Amino acid sequence: MEEIQKILGKNLKAIREKQKLSLEKASDLSGVSKAMIGQIERGESSPTITTIWKIANGLKVSFTSLINVPEPEAKIVLRSEVQAVSDDNGRYRVFPTFPFSEDKQFELYSIEIEPEGKLDSRGHKDGSEEYITVFDGEVLVSINGANYKLKNGDSIKFKADRPHSYYNTGDILARLSMTIYYPE
Repeated sequence: MEEIQKILGKNLKAIREKQKLSLEKASDLSGVSKAMIGQIERGESSPTITTIWKIANGLKVSFTSLINVPEPEAKIVLRSEVQAVSDDNGRYRVFPTFPFSEDKQFELYSIEIEPEGKLDSRGHKDGSEEYITVFDGEVLVSINGANYKLKNGDSIKFKADRPHSYYNTGDILARLSMTIYYPE
């Protein structure tokens, strides 16, 4: 319970400061006393769910924004912890490094394509875009029938809501990064 009190206190203070609200103004908006808000921020009080809801509604934030553990400033993703998804008899491998998140609107992958490996995509959600950078090898990216040959260090951005494909035209493993952006 103490941990939740600390998290709630830190989150409340951060939200109040971001909105540039004094303790008094936060109290006026939420109907929770200035003293109680101060105690919550210092981790000295364990408020009821009703009190947390009053604060959330008064500050026009979600209930969970007050009680969730904030994301760390940095997150390491170890390759050994990422489960690959494969296609084309294992010759095309996708490593979802940073999966899609509603608040970010994108996902990030590492891709490996064996020589002659290929993947065809029908296209993604309307307005989607892909951003690809090749780090090793050669990849032919076909978008709606147009072909683009990428080599080590080359990048491409394209509208991904139409048919597209990737083909390793070289004789070594192709390695690339892929970011897919999904509009709201």
